[in-house]
Amino acid sequence: MREGNAVQEVTEGGLLGGKIRYRQFSAGHRSGFEPVLLAASVAARPNDRVLEAGCGAGAALLCLGHRLPNLSGLGVEIDPDLARLANENFKINQLTDVSCICSAVEQLRLPSEFEHIMANPPWHDRASTQSPDRFRALAHHAEPSLLGKWIDSLAACLKPRGSLTLILPNACLSEAIGAMHAQGFGGVTLFPLWPRAGRPAKLMILAATLGSHGPDRVLPGLVLHDANGITQEAQAVLRDGAALDLRAA
Repeated sequence: MREGNAVQEVTEGGLLGGKIRYRQFSAGHRSGFEPVLLAASVAARPNDRVLEAGCGAGAALLCLGHRLPNLSGLGVEIDPDLARLANENFKINQLTDVSCICSAVEQLRLPSEFEHIMANPPWHDRASTQSPDRFRALAHHAEPSLLGKWIDSLAACLKPRGSLTLILPNACLSEAIGAMHAQGFGGVTLFPLWPRAGRPAKLMILAATLGSHGPDRVLPGLVLHDANGITQEAQAVLRDGAALDLRAA
């Protein structure tokens, strides 16, 4: 795979404690815990169809496919090299009904056939400087209106009563919730990811249902670290592939 005239080196590692083979580029954006937690938050069931927007090399769909072996999924990725790498990852992990297409999310023209959509969108930070690395810039830097455009486009791909799940920094919450409400989502649920007990959460998982009239709410969330390292609750998700129940009161 090439970026200009340079060969992009690919490294192979694992997800969920090695249960999943995962190949990604050695330079640029590297997958962290966000796609694993995102996949754990989607309440998909067998025979549901799931879309991931901005899927990168496919980490979230791979984790969801581990929990639901017969997953029917589609990834959308703007970078053609990453889209090809995602399809390779799906193949080597035998996810036969999961694939990735190359497209800008805000330009999607797909039928409303998905029960669930998940995304870790790029977001705009006025205080940040855009990375000179193309892959990191695509993943971490967005024009100010892009998040709203993503939500508008993804809403059109959902079936009625379908769910949209996002993982975002706190700076984007008001924009994301406003765009969700404008597209007819209700019951917006905020699930904080606490770095440690008593510390402010920097990231949130947001989930909402298209056409729901339920109230918005904030759940207790998940504490990621304690004095011994990663908490047992977080380990259950990050290493064992357990689901997070965003429906719990």
